[in-house]
Amino acid sequence: MKKLSDLPGLDVYTDNAKFLGKINDMIVDLQKGEVARITLQPIESLMGTSPQWIKDNTVAYKNIVSVGDIVVVSSKPREDEPVQEAPAAPQRPRYGYVPGRAPSGGYGMKR
Repeated sequence: MKKLSDLPGLDVYTDNAKFLGKINDMIVDLQKGEVARITLQPIESLMGTSPQWIKDNTVAYKNIVSVGDIVVVSSKPREDEPVQEAPAAPQRPRYGYVPGRAPSGGYGMKR
């Protein structure tokens, strides 16, 4: 098993033996807490980077097939997994004030 810190510098090939480049860095999706893409060219910042540059110079991490002395990526992009919706939060009962009705005495109230 390789650590992420071992990946920069490894050669990247497709499963059809086409050389793509060397891993330079990784782009991390902080909201998901996972590596999103590997870069094949150095980048200073993704701010202002064109989508075409990202497509041409990065590889989706989910397309990595094997990691060893080299990195092998799928030549066919993998489809995104369907997004599962989060389960609905349980409904909390609503409490409201009813005019003319005395409080029930709950919640630590003394009479």
